[in-house]
Amino acid sequence: MKNTDSAKKTKRNVLGRGLDAFLPEAVSSAKDSPENYFECDVDDIVPNQFQPRTIFSQEELAELSESIAEQGIIQPLVVRKNSQDLYELIAGERRLRASKMAGLSRVPVVVVEASDQKVLQMALVENIQRENLNPLEESHAYSRLMEECSLTQEEVAKRVGKKRSTVANFIRLRNLPRLIQDGIREGVVSMGHARAILGLEDSSTQLTAYRETVKRALSVRATEALVNRLKKQKLSQPKDVEPTSAAIYMKHLCDELSRQLGTKVEISKNGKRGTIKIEFYAEQDLDRIVTLLKNA
Repeated sequence: MKNTDSAKKTKRNVLGRGLDAFLPEAVSSAKDSPENYFECDVDDIVPNQFQPRTIFSQEELAELSESIAEQGIIQPLVVRKNSQDLYELIAGERRLRASKMAGLSRVPVVVVEASDQKVLQMALVENIQRENLNPLEESHAYSRLMEECSLTQEEVAKRVGKKRSTVANFIRLRNLPRLIQDGIREGVVSMGHARAILGLEDSSTQLTAYRETVKRALSVRATEALVNRLKKQKLSQPKDVEPTSAAIYMKHLCDELSRQLGTKVEISKNGKRGTIKIEFYAEQDLDRIVTLLKNA
């Protein structure tokens, strides 16, 4: 029993360290204050509006739910009071979801005071440090830290304990065509594959590399070799005359449409008339593109 208690105390300290770093005075005082540390009705807790995670593993939640049903919640959830007199979750969404699965009606919480910006930082950094995000969610988290908290890439890197180049690579994922982003989000390709494909400049060639990677189930190293071949092919092609501003604009439109639709798009113009050619590769791909166009 002594060893178990020691393990629980260690776990409690580790899980609380990240929050203490953001709100040291608020968290410590809340833990010592009876009115700020109590069992809260789960129906009175609302989701964190800044939660970066969009996908939660049901298998992992089920495992955590079983653990909570047997041992209870070791680390309390961190919340803040909102204008509706409810409690907005700051940290602990997996524990809250698992508690509901376990049939708990009340959970231990610590109430702290925190601004929107501080809550955003806490939610993003906690998830990033615990590696609970997929690469696209992590990319979006870094971007939000920069845009909404006015941080530089260097400052973000220091906050999450990673190299600036790592943060930069994740942020670049948002420049990939939507089809590739979906593939990363769904685990069809890895971050390593994505980094290799980012070595290609235009969306059309990136999509070619992505489809070949998925079709042949290429490793990261094989994808890097494919990207290098595509680069060499492009360099060996005869260079056209200097493009006009109209041609540059058309290429920009093609790249933008390719990125949004996740497929190759060609635009040809003859006088005032023109055509837009949108490629698809299977009926399912056609349905996906039609859905995107309807919702545009």
